[in-house]
Amino acid sequence: MKIGLISDTHSFFDPKITKYFDVVDEIWHAGDIGNKMVLEQLKTLKPTRAVFGNIDDLTMQKALPEHLIFDVNGFKVYITHIGGNFEKFSRKISETIKNEQPNLFICGHSHIVKIRTLPQFNNLICINPGAAGNEGFHIVKTIMTFEINNKKLENLKLIELGKRGAIPAN
Repeated sequence: MKIGLISDTHSFFDPKITKYFDVVDEIWHAGDIGNKMVLEQLKTLKPTRAVFGNIDDLTMQKALPEHLIFDVNGFKVYITHIGGNFEKFSRKISETIKNEQPNLFICGHSHIVKIRTLPQFNNLICINPGAAGNEGFHIVKTIMTFEINNKKLENLKLIELGKRGAIPAN
């Protein structure tokens, strides 16, 4: 299964996303979507799983969960928006990881691309795809793609969409 991973769009849908996510099976959004229009645009591309983030309004919070935990062919995934520092999770996140024992933990919020494997959590893979919107302090908008095959994460790619605030070329 091929996944398109995105976070922190903050009400901005970069048209370049379509090119990269056209080939995926599902899109996963790790929160701070910003408005319903962005979520609907993603859903027109592929089936989309999403969590709400701290900037998402009450309508988005009622429509989406704060945490998603699901299984992809025996590979357990946990997605939330505010995951904290991968080196030291909050107590709530740490307890959920210990209880659920996911293979993959995904969060957004920091606008900083991070990928870590944590041996203390049974080699948990942790990913933050950075930010795909124009709001925030990040310099370059980013998304990711990867595959889940035979209970393994493979072919992880970081994709740069261009500078934050730049108007996408047609």
